[in-house]
Amino acid sequence: MSTIARPLAKGPVHYPESDGLPMADNTRQFHWIVTIKGGLDAVFKDEPNVFVAGNLLWYPVEGSNTIRTAPDVLVVFGRPKGHRGSYLQWLEGNIAPQVAFEILSPGNRAGALINKFAFYEKYGVEEYYIYDPDSGDLSGWLRDKGSLKPIAEMKGWVSPRLGVRFDLAGQELCLYGPDGKKFASYVELVEQREDAERRAERLAAKLRAMGVDPEA
Repeated sequence: MSTIARPLAKGPVHYPESDGLPMADNTRQFHWIVTIKGGLDAVFKDEPNVFVAGNLLWYPVEGSNTIRTAPDVLVVFGRPKGHRGSYLQWLEGNIAPQVAFEILSPGNRAGALINKFAFYEKYGVEEYYIYDPDSGDLSGWLRDKGSLKPIAEMKGWVSPRLGVRFDLAGQELCLYGPDGKKFASYVELVEQREDAERRAERLAAKLRAMGVDPEA
């Protein structure tokens, strides 16, 4: 009696939400990832359909859990804000992240960077920026006729998508939002708030000394 072999049924594809790699290799890299991500969150805080994420796995192809990468920071125009475990592009209107940032560390290898560049070029990234905080090197690419072309001069460059201006103060990256305000770290933001509070307190004290109620 012969037996007919039946193909095994395939189960649903699992898309891991972690690649097992650290978000950053050192404190400097982590600082810049958080500062850039937070600055972009602030720029687009009133735009419900601009999604910003840091170190989030992006899967561009349904059915494949090996075609993936995790930009240090990504920006997607046309997708709502909200928490995600990963970016499954086919569940996001098939919209690819338009902007990607990478912050280098001494552990970055040339081969991995070449592979990431090829990935971004193949899967639709429009703007790609790399910053090395150790050397101060800043590079960018802009999509033109289906491929990513290098931006000749990054100092003073304004991102077409983000409206953010890039500059360098020595080796330090400076990013400015469309309102001209510089991206700041959390500590710098706290210091700015405390300074504003002190100025307000001094003004209130002067008004009270003049017999004016500052609350009026």
